[in-house]
Amino acid sequence: MIDDATRALLAGLGGVDAAPGSLAGVVVVDVTRVVAGPYCSMILADLGATVIKVENPGDPDYTRTFPPMLPREDAEPLSGFFAQYNRNKLGVTLNLKSPGAAEVLDRLVEHADVLVENFRPGTMDRLGHGYERLRRVNPKLVYAALSGYGQSGPYRLRPAYDNSAQATGGLWSMNGEAGGPPTRVGTIIGDLAASLYGVIGVLAALRHAEQTGEGQLVDISQQDSVLTLTENAVVSYTVDGVVPKPLGNQHPFVRPYELFPCADGFVFFGGYTDKFWRISCETFGSPADWDDNPDLHGMATRFDAEVYQERVKPMVVRWFADRTKAELEALAGDLVPLSAVKDIGEVVEDPQIAARGMIVDNDYPGHGSLRTFGSPVKLDRTPAQTAGLAPDMGEHTDRVLGEFLGYSADEVAALRTGGTI
Repeated sequence: MIDDATRALLAGLGGVDAAPGSLAGVVVVDVTRVVAGPYCSMILADLGATVIKVENPGDPDYTRTFPPMLPREDAEPLSGFFAQYNRNKLGVTLNLKSPGAAEVLDRLVEHADVLVENFRPGTMDRLGHGYERLRRVNPKLVYAALSGYGQSGPYRLRPAYDNSAQATGGLWSMNGEAGGPPTRVGTIIGDLAASLYGVIGVLAALRHAEQTGEGQLVDISQQDSVLTLTENAVVSYTVDGVVPKPLGNQHPFVRPYELFPCADGFVFFGGYTDKFWRISCETFGSPADWDDNPDLHGMATRFDAEVYQERVKPMVVRWFADRTKAELEALAGDLVPLSAVKDIGEVVEDPQIAARGMIVDNDYPGHGSLRTFGSPVKLDRTPAQTAGLAPDMGEHTDRVLGEFLGYSADEVAALRTGGTI
């Protein structure tokens, strides 16, 4: 943990004037790129950690070129994709392949609590910056390694993307229309899940390091992470031998609990409990829907696939067919679980999202305003800070090396001339 003077210096470098978060004083060296890794360190930064993003000056994080782009007449355009996952970070350039990189990285690690990397296993070792060497530089270092298949096992050296994790973690095989081919989940769920588990692992390891002075390796696999998102699939197979297949918008056994059409789109309706089913009959249909179907009062009967398809589902379809999403949400209110299926434009303008501060508007000088998602972690004493900007490449290199690591101006210039930074 750094002292107050150094913390103030680093906060000033980041240009963020905000109340310290729960992780204030924690320094994170971030040598990741794309999403699985940058998102992990961004969450730590939102929670108050000082995150130093390290990029190769000749091969920076290539999401800097990912759309959408905010143009600027006198400078390179800004990637909204990159900015969304790299806010609140300091930008430093360092070529980890350079002979002089070890000394610079070692100084960073000496001052750091956490290092996050997302290279294929063995890459950091080949570069001379692996965990076993860096733990000797700083025994308290929490070294988080996020990869496709983890640091052990027969697949450990395989290249991987998010789709690799969806494919090998079981999720892809379960998703899609019933009777049709598997369909990938429509977002990079493997990258995102690995980042979230990375945060959990880092926080647990930091707690241990604070108590014992001992750092450790946090080994996160995208495949592992996706597997834990498959709900009841594992126990369905290990207990009953059932291999889940795509079911479209239906749940494996809970009914009604799926997508239904309405006058102007679709809604999710989950009124499957006995209480919710009774209220739904009276709210969307009529008391007769409840009174005239006493055999449907029990949840087990409604769960029966044949009964559901022949009697329950047609009733729900009738309720919703001539009503709009807004009308149905108004009727449901706080009574039963019904939600309009909203596109991202509707979500960004949603009053609940606004009330929760989940869309943040940051001004990038010369580029204009960029609206991104906020933080879902709500802490009433040390709230997450989302006002920080993503750094230009190497924006803070001179000051971090000079004021934080103690390099002289001549030494910094020599490192730059030699291609190290």
